[in-house]
Amino acid sequence: MRVSFAGLVLVNPIIAASGTFGYGVEFEEIVSLDKLGGFVTKGISLEPMPGHPAPRMVQTAAGMLNAIGLQNVGVQEFIEKKLPPLSRYHNCKVFVNVFGHTTTEYLAVIEQLNDAEGVSAYELNVSCPNVQAGGMAFGADEFALEELVERTKRVAIQPLIVKLSPNVTSIARMARICEGAGADAISVANTFRAMAIDTETRRPRLTNVTGGLSGPAIKPIALRMVYEASRAVEIPVIGMGGIVKPEDAVEFMLAGATAVQVGTASFADPRATERLAHGLEAWCRSHDVASVASLTGAMEKPGPKNKDE
Repeated sequence: MRVSFAGLVLVNPIIAASGTFGYGVEFEEIVSLDKLGGFVTKGISLEPMPGHPAPRMVQTAAGMLNAIGLQNVGVQEFIEKKLPPLSRYHNCKVFVNVFGHTTTEYLAVIEQLNDAEGVSAYELNVSCPNVQAGGMAFGADEFALEELVERTKRVAIQPLIVKLSPNVTSIARMARICEGAGADAISVANTFRAMAIDTETRRPRLTNVTGGLSGPAIKPIALRMVYEASRAVEIPVIGMGGIVKPEDAVEFMLAGATAVQVGTASFADPRATERLAHGLEAWCRSHDVASVASLTGAMEKPGPKNKDE
């Protein structure tokens, strides 16, 4: 079940996604963290952020909308209080999602994290659709994205993963820019910008008006983006978007993902990540897959039909 990417070895390819797993410690009583390949923390900024006022989460027909607004305790408190308890886990890799409103803020967060123990990699959040500055502004601008990745890569002492926005014209183009700027891996992709309206009050269901759509509703689009991104670059791709059962994870790996992140499923079932890790192993056994890593990019192309068909 082991997979390798960006110089890291994970016990399995299941990673809990940022914004759905808190700081990790919140889940340790219900999830065996060492049964996961890793988890990504909430977005960590230079200073604490309160996030958006409620309502900031809305259920949809096949998923959910969120506009949390990157609420977090800030990098200093994260290092002092949230990170130390995670040292008891040896198999579960800790990826820190890094956010800034400016390039300088991104750099300052990474520089502080460089001095902290227990961080396996950084996931650069350039794609959050729920904040007014930073976030998606970087992920949708080719030149800003290239500069940000180049500058953060220069100071980062841990592998740098870039979490791409799906709200772009070409995911392959953005993936190539990240690779050229020095990224060690990319995550594809963040939530899709969307909204919902209460027809009785005629008001938006989210205080922020728009938010990020996630869950099974986006899976076919996210799967296509992982396929396109993985064909465009040589660096590893982490896939995500509506993974709720082992077969979903297998699909993303066949499309080109080296590992996958599980997010919205944890809201419906807090043990979803561990369940999927076990389920993926069982799927591999039942399908005589000796190494889960062999699934990456192993999708068979449709060929000409047999004359007898």
